[in-house]
Amino acid sequence: MKRTITTLLAAGTVGSAAALAAAYFGLVNVGADDPHFPAVHAFLAMARDRSIEVRARDIEVPNLKDETLIRTGAGNYNAMCIGCHLAPGLDKTELSQALYPAPPNLAMIGSGNDPAGAFWIIKHGIKASGMPAWGKSMGDQYIWGVVAFLEQMPQMNAEQYQALVTTSGGHQHGGGESEMHNHEGLQGGNEREHHGNVASEARHHDMQQSEAHHSHPADSEAHKSGGGHHDAAESSSDHHSKPGSKTHAHKDGKVHTHEG
Repeated sequence: MKRTITTLLAAGTVGSAAALAAAYFGLVNVGADDPHFPAVHAFLAMARDRSIEVRARDIEVPNLKDETLIRTGAGNYNAMCIGCHLAPGLDKTELSQALYPAPPNLAMIGSGNDPAGAFWIIKHGIKASGMPAWGKSMGDQYIWGVVAFLEQMPQMNAEQYQALVTTSGGHQHGGGESEMHNHEGLQGGNEREHHGNVASEARHHDMQQSEAHHSHPADSEAHKSGGGHHDAAESSSDHHSKPGSKTHAHKDGKVHTHEG
């Protein structure tokens, strides 16, 4: 027995040293386009699922059939979640294709029949997965709104989804909201309007710069010559002029030289 324990300890020490060396020398590829080995993926998935299960077991689930709660959740889901977790009629986005682990398609699975677990995930996020902790800016009642909406979404088609989002009031959760956009045009054109305003302001700025560049202080003044008024630009640098003389051009193009 003692020999077995010693062997196990030695094997564990060697294995730990090997793993540490592999990490230190950069042999572990942390690129999101290089999936985990199956054993590593299974271990991480087990650790994640058990962590959520343990922490969500005592969460009390409210009435998720409340229509107001569902409608509010639809607006927040459309503003904050569809880039990764998609929606009815939306097959893929840049983010949903690029993240690893791949975010689940909640349009298909909803809350996964685990509303308490969904609430915990939305509120606290998941480390090293791209899932934010929305509880830092959202109150619990708004998080429950998203969960209530997730319970309904798998039964919706694209038209039903969009109709509910349209009546939801949009992105609102009691403070801490920021301007967010999906890239599929599902937020009523807010992104196009925003970028249109930016472009307009840039053009206005360029026009102001152009006007400032081409405008110069008045470099001529009206003065009398031979009983008439004319504008003239005086120059004392003409190399054909005599020393001490001044040359100026009239509007009619004639050049006159006055000797000093």
